[in-house]
Amino acid sequence: MSPRDDGHAVHHSELKRGTPVYDADERVVGKVVESLDNYRENIWDGLVIETESGDKRFVDAHEVARTAERAVTLTITAAEVAELPPPPRTSLLSRFLKRG
Repeated sequence: MSPRDDGHAVHHSELKRGTPVYDADERVVGKVVESLDNYRENIWDGLVIETESGDKRFVDAHEVARTAERAVTLTITAAEVAELPPPPRTSLLSRFLKRG
């Protein structure tokens, strides 16, 4: 198996929707939906991903090994991804209004 070329490392805020997400064993487990952070306090919360089965899951920032131009690599396995919780139930508007 040849090494995956995921490009240069990028800040989580630069990730594009649909970027492939790989588990620790380099298997595709989903794609990026959005990156969640607390901009005011400079804290990255994590990623919302859509799994291969179409479920949305929240990946905590400490479970992300690398964010790059063409891929995200996690520190957890596909089985652990399947056990992740759904994303927080806040909308962009509620976050903007500080109600979520």
